[in-house]
Amino acid sequence: MSDFPLSLEDVRAAHAGLRGAVIRTPLLENADVNAELGGRLLIKAENMQRTGAFKFRGAWWRMANMSAGERARGVITYSSGNHALGVARAARILGASALIVMPADAPKAKIAAVRALGAEIAIFDRGREDYNAVVERLRRETGRIHLPPSGDAQVLAGAGTVALELFEQAEAAGAHPDAILTPCGGGGLTAATALVARALSPATKVYAAEPALFDDTRRSLNAGRRLANPPGRRTICDAIMTPIPGEMTFPINLALLAGGVVASDEEVRAAMRFAFERYKIVIEPGAAVGLAAILNGQVDIAGRTIATVATGGNIAPERFCGLVKQEM
Repeated sequence: MSDFPLSLEDVRAAHAGLRGAVIRTPLLENADVNAELGGRLLIKAENMQRTGAFKFRGAWWRMANMSAGERARGVITYSSGNHALGVARAARILGASALIVMPADAPKAKIAAVRALGAEIAIFDRGREDYNAVVERLRRETGRIHLPPSGDAQVLAGAGTVALELFEQAEAAGAHPDAILTPCGGGGLTAATALVARALSPATKVYAAEPALFDDTRRSLNAGRRLANPPGRRTICDAIMTPIPGEMTFPINLALLAGGVVASDEEVRAAMRFAFERYKIVIEPGAAVGLAAILNGQVDIAGRTIATVATGGNIAPERFCGLVKQEM
């Protein structure tokens, strides 16, 4: 346990350092939904965060801890959208430049938004190229500092502030989460949440929530080692289409998670529609997998309090409407 790359004290330090830089997003609850489900459902609305996703927390905290000389070198990262937006915004605020390696099939709206924030973009084909190799080549060529989506202790500490706020807000509402489901790509938010839960509420179980066809973390947890997703698969959950669990985050998740849950694309679409109709929020597909797994019964909510993080809301209006449209 002592070998973990961060502690609750690190998350608390990030929480204090982020004050004024991030939004303390609400923890949503709907009495009518609770009555229908027979338990308490809590949704941490990180879709309302700056840049529309929780990723800004870790990006800003990592860059805020760089020296002036390091920031002058600029940063480089890989992202399909939300981390890219967080890094681009943090770089603009803190006076640094950013180069983002993005897959060619990333949503056009996210690519445009990253460019609008002043970041440079390098497009690659994730079907034929390894993003780690692309990032490493460009890092060597440019001398930039790598700011990964999850494989960095300060990025994880920033992500952990989501869970810290969630527990504080739940306590204020007289709720004690029996379980927390976090959408999981590389596993950073999930690992940070599990570390915070272990420190603050050891009885709270934390689950990784993934698209059914991108369940690398669930399968890796079952196998006890990192397993990749088969190539060529697709999902509407573009934000968490990661090829394999993170090297830094997986040991934490293996040690601390209660397990993994999944949702199909159709169940994700239904969860997006449910969030819009019942909570009046717009969340992107990757942000809805935890909610979808609760609604599809993979974690029993009857008589219990279950929380999930709506990790982002960066989706074009026309795509959102197309996904949530219900045929009459």
